[in-house]
Amino acid sequence: MPDSSRRARTVRRLLTGGLLLLPLLFFALFYFYPLGAILRLGLWPEGRLDTAALGQMFTSRTILGVLWFTLWQAVVSTLLTLALAMPGAYVLARYRFRGQSLIRAVATLPFVLPTVVVAAAFVALVGPSGVVNNWLMDALSLDAPPIRLSQTVWIILLAHVFYNYSVALRLLSAYWQNLPPSLTQAAQMLGASPGRAFVEVTLPLLRPAILAAAALVFTFTFTSFGVIVVLGGPRFATLEVEIYRQAVNLFNLPVAAALSLWQILFTFILMLFYTRTQARISRPLRLGARRAIERPVRTGREKLLVYGNAAAILVLIGAPLLALVGRSLRGASGPTLAYYRALFTNRDDSLFFVPPAEAIGNSVAIALAAMLLAVTLGVLSAQLLTHWERPGGATGRGALLARLLDPLLMLPLATSAVTLGLGYLIALGRPPLNLRASILMLPIAHAVVAAPFVLRSVLPGFRGILPSLREAAAMLGADGPRVWREVDWPLIRRPLLVGALFAFTISLGEFGATIFLVRPETPTLPIAIYRFLGQPGALNYGQALAMSVLLLLVCVVAFLAIEHFRIGGEEF
Repeated sequence: MPDSSRRARTVRRLLTGGLLLLPLLFFALFYFYPLGAILRLGLWPEGRLDTAALGQMFTSRTILGVLWFTLWQAVVSTLLTLALAMPGAYVLARYRFRGQSLIRAVATLPFVLPTVVVAAAFVALVGPSGVVNNWLMDALSLDAPPIRLSQTVWIILLAHVFYNYSVALRLLSAYWQNLPPSLTQAAQMLGASPGRAFVEVTLPLLRPAILAAAALVFTFTFTSFGVIVVLGGPRFATLEVEIYRQAVNLFNLPVAAALSLWQILFTFILMLFYTRTQARISRPLRLGARRAIERPVRTGREKLLVYGNAAAILVLIGAPLLALVGRSLRGASGPTLAYYRALFTNRDDSLFFVPPAEAIGNSVAIALAAMLLAVTLGVLSAQLLTHWERPGGATGRGALLARLLDPLLMLPLATSAVTLGLGYLIALGRPPLNLRASILMLPIAHAVVAAPFVLRSVLPGFRGILPSLREAAAMLGADGPRVWREVDWPLIRRPLLVGALFAFTISLGEFGATIFLVRPETPTLPIAIYRFLGQPGALNYGQALAMSVLLLLVCVVAFLAIEHFRIGGEEF
């Protein structure tokens, strides 16, 4: 081979290798570096080891109270969610009925909704000016709302159950569907009642799925932020909320960093427990054909059970969302579009220097930038993983590197957005990376959160590309770009679209990190909703609901598109 050709090939390999390593550099700068800054500030605030801030977790009565509330509300939320999800999981796993696909889709919807939309939906349903209170006041001729759940723990628990119901339902129904009904039938033939057969046979077999669902729901409620901030008001705070208060309201960054370290430790333990129980779920007793296990609804008792649960799911999920839409279209004198029209005006007493509609434009622009960045990172990461997984990859230890890199790139999923936002506030507000005033801060933060979703979406597509297909195309005279266009692209374009939709939706509704980093003159849609909900006045309240409806519609459309284009991607 001529020296010039060898040099050109070496240059191409170096450029390709450098391109594939860009995700590692990006995560090193914008994920590990901010977390390292939190670690340094929490343990070495003055340049020497100091654990005083860490010790406040167990010496400060205020923070102990926050920790106690965080724990017990997470436990109660988890128990309520599991109790409500178990009957629905049984129905979806064991019966075949008309509208089953619709019920599954509706039950899955809450998990893709931004927390501010969920909070606004419950304000519209059971708030002082909500649908339920308005109806009761009209029906009973009352002067004051009879249901007073605002800024109470009850509305927080309701929102947590709504938000996490789909997680428990999906995990439990999927596992329950794989358990052969013959075991329960055998127990009943030996004289056990249906209740005893469930307790002594089904429940022990379901234990891994129950524990996995409980761990995941507990993690989400333990790290709850948006629901607590919007619905709880100043009376309630989880560790996430206390981190925000210490950093932004009190500007006590060492204590905020120390609390973040405890939060990271607790979350790591919870995720470790979840991954171990998830591994047990992946090895069920015996897989059964779905059609063979599901049975049609025949008796009156079965109809009551199945359609009663289906109705309960529709009410649980549909009531807050319908209340949100309906309340946004109703003013003091009846149906109106005034709240939507007001989004395009800049009132003198507005909370911002710009009309609320500009917050929508800001969110869309940031989401598009974050989507492009997350898709680029996800695609490059997937190519790097599949390159190292193949025999004869970049090094002889390529498979080992791939096994290490895969969970490494997924770490942002186990890190709360509030912790990430605090890390950016500490690390990226001074040299060498002073991005505090840059418009790039939010797209970068959102891309860090969204990139793992893109990776999980596109990785199966890249793994499905056989090297022999590329080799055959090359032998037929196709150059590199044409091989990618004719072989790779048809196999990854649908997963890539799913990943892009995930990234766009996640960025559009991101609240935890954004509240740390957003600039007053460029608010995003979730921040605008939060601030308008916190202000008195019917117009502020109506505008918050109108913006929530618009965000809800975008998320619903994206969710339907994701379900349509998903073709067996990996679970998150």
